[in-house]
Amino acid sequence: MANVHNWQIGREMNYPYPQAFPKRQFAFVFNINRCIACQSCTMACKSTWTFNKGQEQMWWANVETKPYGGYPQFWDAKILDLLEKANPGNQQWSGKPSNDNKKPYGQFDGKTIFEAQNMLTPDSARVLGYLPTDEEWNSPNIFEDNPVGKKGVRNELDNEGTALPEHKTWFFYLARICNHCSYPACLAACPRKAIYKRPEDGIVLIDQSQCRGYRKCVEACPYKKTMYRGNTRVSEKCVACYPRVEGKDPESGGQPMETRCMAACIGQIRMQGLVKMNDDGSWAEDRYNPLYYMVHVAKVALPLYPQFGTEPNGYYIPPRWVPRDYLKQMFGPGVDDAIERYTYPDRELLAVLQLFRRSNRIIFRYEIKEGPKIYEATLRGRKISMYNDTVIAYGQDDKEIFRTQIEEPVHVRPNKHANSI
Repeated sequence: MANVHNWQIGREMNYPYPQAFPKRQFAFVFNINRCIACQSCTMACKSTWTFNKGQEQMWWANVETKPYGGYPQFWDAKILDLLEKANPGNQQWSGKPSNDNKKPYGQFDGKTIFEAQNMLTPDSARVLGYLPTDEEWNSPNIFEDNPVGKKGVRNELDNEGTALPEHKTWFFYLARICNHCSYPACLAACPRKAIYKRPEDGIVLIDQSQCRGYRKCVEACPYKKTMYRGNTRVSEKCVACYPRVEGKDPESGGQPMETRCMAACIGQIRMQGLVKMNDDGSWAEDRYNPLYYMVHVAKVALPLYPQFGTEPNGYYIPPRWVPRDYLKQMFGPGVDDAIERYTYPDRELLAVLQLFRRSNRIIFRYEIKEGPKIYEATLRGRKISMYNDTVIAYGQDDKEIFRTQIEEPVHVRPNKHANSI
């Protein structure tokens, strides 16, 4: 085991290989508050990548209803239970967040999936994990829209269940793809060294000519985003639509494009990009990259289960109405501050949130031109102001992709067309 630095858990940790990082890292932010579970992302990915024989139960992109849903079923509950058994009562965070982004969430003092050696067997060898049963892969939409109700009983609603800051009756949609982790568990577990991170963008891929279908990657990935294909006897996973990221899609004009799941998002919950990396694996300061801003400046976007230790490159703006203890288990100790900033967004955050899904092109930089004040009110005892600023997005070539305003235009349909399709 090598000793590597994981900035998400704020400390050094064990990993089977020495640390090595790409020049830029594929990363994304999902705003859960906007997700409507339309499954447009799911079907965009399915119709592009996994529509062939043997891939019927293979969903690289999916949207599951939390807390009861999951694909495969119980994926998060099972790995959390294994970690708790490996380190009973000690999966805790300590310390205060640092402003230098070296410990943005404090320090995780528990054991990661790479450090739980007391639970490893000769078969699992390097990474704590489990193999889902065939039945657990059968139902990607299981428990969709099933809420937590009175005293945590499913579907039994609470009479006073819909009031912020936390609802007593609640569920939320969790959109997921491969996180293209900085310390991938699938890569660590593969005995064939068939899995690798691309040095140009950090996308994690499987060399299928080297894969022998041992399914160690399936067992090791805590997010269960590496999947086994029975008829070819090799594993497959999300490829981050890398031809689009490379600018090879005919639509892109040679400029990097967002993935198919991102581009298909109706709810405008998604933003994907490429972030600059330091030698130690932390993000290089890039103040006006929208992903850097949301993760490291506004700190409204948090990693999914950072305690696993994989340093995932998928980040989520947590849902405002869900009990905080549940969210802190899922996104770490930054939840309270993230929700506070999202609920009462400042002028810049409000502008950056307007960038979501305005274009299929990857945004590398934004600029804000200030506009007049258009709204002022008091929200739950706090004064808020809104300005009709213009936010401008720039691509890799530093040319403008689009510009949009805070106040979106309203188009009124003429009466003569009111009932036409």
